[in-house]
Amino acid sequence: MVFKRILAGIGVGGASVETTLHTPTVQPGGVVRGTVHIQAGDVEQRIDELTVGLESRVEAESGDHEYSRNVEFQRVRVGGQAVIAPGQNFQVPFELHVPFEAPLTSVRGRRLFPMKVGVNTRLSLAGAVDPGDLDPVEIEPLPSQLAFLDALDRLGFHFKHADLEQGRVLRTRQTLPFYQEIEYYSPRQYQGLNELELTLVADHQGMDVVLELDRKGGLFSEGSDTYHHVAVSHEEGASRDWAGYLHQWIDSLAGRRRMF
Repeated sequence: MVFKRILAGIGVGGASVETTLHTPTVQPGGVVRGTVHIQAGDVEQRIDELTVGLESRVEAESGDHEYSRNVEFQRVRVGGQAVIAPGQNFQVPFELHVPFEAPLTSVRGRRLFPMKVGVNTRLSLAGAVDPGDLDPVEIEPLPSQLAFLDALDRLGFHFKHADLEQGRVLRTRQTLPFYQEIEYYSPRQYQGLNELELTLVADHQGMDVVLELDRKGGLFSEGSDTYHHVAVSHEEGASRDWAGYLHQWIDSLAGRRRMF
């Protein structure tokens, strides 16, 4: 994947930047590898710094208002000061480590709409920082995460929506200022369930699985939410019978619609 642009604020004859990703699909804890190509313009320019980072869109609340903003959750410096003369070209290889908490954007090649994560390349020229564009990168689940997601699929849950929420999930290993929510429509077999929301929070040792069940109300009662949290190592998570575990728990709570 490639993007190319003329650096903002430089004017006619300014340098251009092209970023190539050699690993456009990665897993949490993996590495995005690529090369930044810098081509000089018609005038000599001083480079102060070159960095690459990961960004995504995060939903936030302020009082009664909701809004979304781009949040950077990883950035590394890949180049320092240099002077580029007219006609010169630079190629700067880089490695960008992906945090284990990075949000998932696809599962087995299927997009978790509307999730987007991108690599942002920023070049500081003579004190001015070009804001950069985002070059999309796909983040696929770890084997432990995939085993859980596959179990939901086997039970008949259908993906609805995914986003990032600003805030913290209590009693988890979360370190980033946001968490991912993946929402599913409930299958017919669970008559008392409207939807299921899933949050996976991982680190190098394992993951926290946080589930929220949106249960239907009865004739004389309102609907309610039920939460469940389980922590496992990656080895245990990849081999566990999640489908059996989930069915037993969900069916005991929402297998039938409540009357009262």
